[in-house]
Amino acid sequence: MRISLIKTKIKEIEESLNIIEEYLPETGEEFLSLGIIKDGIYKRFEFCIENLFDICAVLNADHNLGVPGSDEDIVDNLIRNKILPEEMKEKLGAMKGFRNIMVHRYGKLDDNLAFNIVSENLGDFYEFISLINDHIGRQNSNKQ
Repeated sequence: MRISLIKTKIKEIEESLNIIEEYLPETGEEFLSLGIIKDGIYKRFEFCIENLFDICAVLNADHNLGVPGSDEDIVDNLIRNKILPEEMKEKLGAMKGFRNIMVHRYGKLDDNLAFNIVSENLGDFYEFISLINDHIGRQNSNKQ
């Protein structure tokens, strides 16, 4: 398993989350007035989601879980093989959907809705990181 690659991607997620948390205001009204800082928050959130799915793809490949046709197939493989719990499927699907909206409908993004999604779902990234770190720890224990 490419542990160093996974850990690098986790570090990149954590760094982006720290930046988001530093600049994310308390209210949606304040968020609307951030200008280019708001754009940076969106890009960092998008980057977190991309790194999260990169980690999933690395785990799928390194555990030889099959050739997936989509990110959803990768997540299903990880759940089926008990690398991720079932309850992560919905969270990861929502992240992927929001990322697609950010990328493909950026000009039409509802900033109030986006603020709520970002501020209410940062914990999902930390939960994912914890699950992956636990998996890495189990893999290291099994080698010894």
